[in-house]
Amino acid sequence: MDENVFFREATLRICSSLDIGTALNRCIEYIGAFIPVIRTTLHTLNYDLNLMQLVASAGVSRSEGYERVVPLSEKGRNKRAADLHAALSKNEVMIVIVNQPDQEAGLPEILEQLGIKSDVSVMIMFLKLENNLIGMLAVAADRLNQYKNEHARLLQLLHEPFAIAMSKALDYQEIIRLKDMLADDNRYLFEELRSVSGEEIIGLDFGLKEVMKMVKQVAPLDSVVLLLGETGTGKEVFANAIHYSSPRKDGPFIKVNCGAIPDTLLDSELFGHEKGAFTGAISQKRGRFERANNGTIFLDEVGELPAQAQVRLLRVLQTKEIERVGGTTPIPVDIRVISATNRNLKEMVASGQFREDLWFRLNVFPIMIPPLRHRREDIPALVHHFIDSKSKELKLKERSVLGHGVVNRLVSYDWPGNVRELENMVERALIQSRGGMLSFEDLLTPQVPLIHQVTLDAPRNRTLLSLDEMTVRHIRQALEMAGGKINGPGGAAQILGLHPNTLRTRMSKLGIPYGRKSWQPHSGG
Repeated sequence: MDENVFFREATLRICSSLDIGTALNRCIEYIGAFIPVIRTTLHTLNYDLNLMQLVASAGVSRSEGYERVVPLSEKGRNKRAADLHAALSKNEVMIVIVNQPDQEAGLPEILEQLGIKSDVSVMIMFLKLENNLIGMLAVAADRLNQYKNEHARLLQLLHEPFAIAMSKALDYQEIIRLKDMLADDNRYLFEELRSVSGEEIIGLDFGLKEVMKMVKQVAPLDSVVLLLGETGTGKEVFANAIHYSSPRKDGPFIKVNCGAIPDTLLDSELFGHEKGAFTGAISQKRGRFERANNGTIFLDEVGELPAQAQVRLLRVLQTKEIERVGGTTPIPVDIRVISATNRNLKEMVASGQFREDLWFRLNVFPIMIPPLRHRREDIPALVHHFIDSKSKELKLKERSVLGHGVVNRLVSYDWPGNVRELENMVERALIQSRGGMLSFEDLLTPQVPLIHQVTLDAPRNRTLLSLDEMTVRHIRQALEMAGGKINGPGGAAQILGLHPNTLRTRMSKLGIPYGRKSWQPHSGG
């Protein structure tokens, strides 16, 4: 036998796979023609803890019931450790032949735990790199008295390939372990962030009932979703709800504010770039679309995309592929696209500011999120929610309470900044009150329109109507304009910017009858 050929062929098989178990199987299939072997195992050794741990196993007699961590026998352990230390100090490879395991102290118990019968011959080679012990290789042959010194000499030829393979296998297993830990940490972090960021959706049973019905319809699918609504209505919260209610919930959720990235960097940020693609591209970079693979990408303010980026986005939606800046190879991506805008894309298409074909691609399942003034019945719940969440965020020891009549004033306000404005206003009020009474007097300007406005130069002794009296007159004026109708287009609720049920409740409290038969025009006195 040519030892060089043996070494080369065995080494090729040892290094043929990242999976060390597969590599071991291929190796013993080859060396079995020269060395008796029915099974081979790789172990790490820890003499401090008195343990050996299985890294990989291969062979025809492999048992699925073996123990992966096996305690070393006290019998003979100290002598074996001393022999090993001496071999390492002399930079020698230590191989032990055990042709009769029953005569080796503690070995039958170890073989039993490894799922190997005791009527075998065993050859053990201790593996070291740079004079550091990293583990051991054990080969077993059927029947007793099978191994000779020439077999040990052949196995010794493969010490370095096995030691390197063992080292790489341990590194690979550590990478997999850290990757699993990172994935688990990311899942935990996502859940923590969702709970801390207050992404609870308030109004599921009232103002947002229809919106959530649409969210539940589309979430399990991969359809493109377009979220429409004024700024501050919570479009990002609904994008989160769609992603985390979908089969992609364990995948990445990448958010992009299309209006916040400079035009010169937009292509690189969205699609990535190759090294040297432009000045400053000192390394390859993955873009947001590539990072969102197997997950969801949320394109906020999609109406701000420049023309060139619109073309590239259209191509991604059509082909499910991207190309990095400076690259020539298409990269397939499996992503779901959710976009949002507070602009009228249809008008932008008509004026040539937005591509019509991209509009059709994005407008597959549009969801309109109503402004806060159209769902005033949700304001009390939102206020209490923000008081709780912001108090925790600001670490306030005492909980602030709402002053008398504050909720009515908040409901009467038009909220041009929607939920975001309400959230910020609650936070400012909490900072000012420091656990006291929340009045919002310095933050809210009454928005109830006045029929008779008082000018600055009006006499100070002029008699003013009470707020309830002015509200009664204002509602009656709206009813007169609507001919007594409350619901529907042109109804009093629409004129006043209120939900019909909210208007009816307020009319009942103020003693204003509703219904065309009971309503009579009022002069307004």
